[in-house]
Amino acid sequence: MYSSSDYSNGYHNEPHRVGASHRERARRGVRGGRSRDCRDGFRVSKEQQSEDEQNVTPCTDFDMAYFHSYAHVGIHEEMIKDRVRTETYRAAIMQHQSFIEGKVVVDVGCGTGILSIFCAQAGAKRVYAVDASDIAVQANEVVKANNLSDKIIVLHGRVEDVEIDEEVDVIISEWMGYMLLYESMLGSVITARDRWLKRGGVILPSNATLYMAPITHPDRYSESIDFWRNVYGIDMSAMMPLAKQCAFEEPSVETISGENVLTWPHVVKHVDCYTIEIHELESVTTRYKFKSMMRAPLHGFAFWFDVEFSGPAMSPINALTNPPIDGSQSKKRTNPNDALVLSTAPEDPPTHWQQTVIYFYDPIEVEQDQLIEGSVTLSQSKENRRFMNIHLEYTSGGRSFVKESVMR
Repeated sequence: MYSSSDYSNGYHNEPHRVGASHRERARRGVRGGRSRDCRDGFRVSKEQQSEDEQNVTPCTDFDMAYFHSYAHVGIHEEMIKDRVRTETYRAAIMQHQSFIEGKVVVDVGCGTGILSIFCAQAGAKRVYAVDASDIAVQANEVVKANNLSDKIIVLHGRVEDVEIDEEVDVIISEWMGYMLLYESMLGSVITARDRWLKRGGVILPSNATLYMAPITHPDRYSESIDFWRNVYGIDMSAMMPLAKQCAFEEPSVETISGENVLTWPHVVKHVDCYTIEIHELESVTTRYKFKSMMRAPLHGFAFWFDVEFSGPAMSPINALTNPPIDGSQSKKRTNPNDALVLSTAPEDPPTHWQQTVIYFYDPIEVEQDQLIEGSVTLSQSKENRRFMNIHLEYTSGGRSFVKESVMR
């Protein structure tokens, strides 16, 4: 349906499970005003929190493991080398320079500090670079090496715990996980917004939309499953049930092309960063109905997202116009104001997020114009809120199926 792009962004098209690449090992994640204590040249959180801070989300062992994983330089190298990601953020910062210049910015999950530096280069008066991972130590060294210590204050701790003694004009964060919501870092952005953002302030990105669509991918199925029918002349088809379980039990993060997509996508969830609340992230459910545009084997569903960088005139604080309704079908969210968009769609240049695919154990043959309908629920795991449970129900050709998987 979509034309395949020849653009190369340095990423291989090999599929992998969540947990295989650097960024899949987890993700970044102190409350109150700016800390007055210093250590190793950068600000740190207070050990004691005031009484009005006692309802902060506790930091679990899973959170600590998550933050620890983001101390690995490979994760940051992978993200920075994603030129679509990094250059779009830089372009968004420069596009909104009039809102940043001379203003106070907080960078949620700053990592190595590159977005904080972009904001300083755009003329920010002060940037609070917050990260709970030990990568904050290196971020502080990067800041000093670029002679920006007078503008960028590195805060080593969770957004829930660090202290900033003033309201901020801009929040910037690269919080998106696979399938948009995996890793639950958006909650940290919401916390920063509720604690520090001035009324009429700017959040970059301002909106996000998660899409899904049915796909056909015979090459992937053949490479993973049909391979066992004849292995050097030996019938090893007895391996196929185990091969299906190993290949398709969990979501697969991989790059597909627009040619794999059978229909226009469905909006699973629209996120307005100015208004969304943390409890809304606990569970997302949508019903979908597709009509196949071709005759093909249906191998599963792909998920991808885009994020939009809008100024305050487009924020709900100042009247957001015509946001998409969850569940509406469209190729891409309407964008009447030509805001900058970072897209991970199959027809767009590849990013390190790729697409996330939920494969069936066995394909379903569908005819042109055949209906494919059902529902999907994405919910935070009770074991670890950074994991995502996926409950997928689908019906096609009079047959109904259920697929349960966990993204971890």
